[in-house]
Amino acid sequence: MSVSEAIRPTAVTAPAQSRRPGVGTVYRWELFKLRYQKRTYLGLGASAIVPILFVLAVHFQHHRNGGDFAFSSYLDRSGLAVPLVMLLFGAVWLFPLITALVAGDIFASEDHNGTLKTVLTRSLERQQIFAGKALAAATYAVAAILVSGTIAVIAGCIQSGFNSVQSLSGTIVAAPKALELVYVSLLVYLIPILTIVAIGLMLSVVTRHSAAAVVGTLMISLLFQLIGILPGLGATQPYLLSTQFQAWQGFLRTPTDWAPVIRAVWVCAMYGVPALVASYIVFLRRDVAGG
Repeated sequence: MSVSEAIRPTAVTAPAQSRRPGVGTVYRWELFKLRYQKRTYLGLGASAIVPILFVLAVHFQHHRNGGDFAFSSYLDRSGLAVPLVMLLFGAVWLFPLITALVAGDIFASEDHNGTLKTVLTRSLERQQIFAGKALAAATYAVAAILVSGTIAVIAGCIQSGFNSVQSLSGTIVAAPKALELVYVSLLVYLIPILTIVAIGLMLSVVTRHSAAAVVGTLMISLLFQLIGILPGLGATQPYLLSTQFQAWQGFLRTPTDWAPVIRAVWVCAMYGVPALVASYIVFLRRDVAGG
């Protein structure tokens, strides 16, 4: 037997082993499935339409006095104020709901359709399935925030121009720098949003019911909002998940205030990591033999 004949089986076997499905396979498949689900376009559509509606409202009410919230006086001076105002008010229900639409459904839908048992019979480990689905849910949340922010920038600049913005410290920030700060703010805003993803995944795994998981995730987000405004509970506010949605404002101060950003990282981890671990453990221990 020649040397080439001796090594030929190895050359054939190696690619077959490398093609064994893993986390990447699950991740790509979940993204593929999201392309054909109505809730995907419902969330992304809301992310795109709400900024446009907001800019239209600004356009038709520009003659009125501005509100008393941050950046309100700049809405008709610079389009870069629009995504910042959207971040101010989006934390109440909009972005948590958009996030929950997929995070709360991605595991529960398998139970509803009776496909989880089939998925687990493939050459995949449970941890690979969990990781792939979690990454897909997180990717959707990131995409929704970036779509909303980008359309808010474009629509706002069409309406009010690509002009400088006044920071929360009163400093005038040039338009290019302000655009950079907008996207940095969006990235910081993703910290609590990804925590919402973790909570949604947990409820999706535990309840096995899409509607219950989606509504439950939104209710938990609103509950944090409620606790933050109740009298006598002011001391808890720095440690509430709802407060961390404002951490991005640290970048709109001169000099940059890193304290709320750092706090957002560990406070969100305090809520998100246990939720993610709980969903992971429940999923690994799930008995699918009986349905």
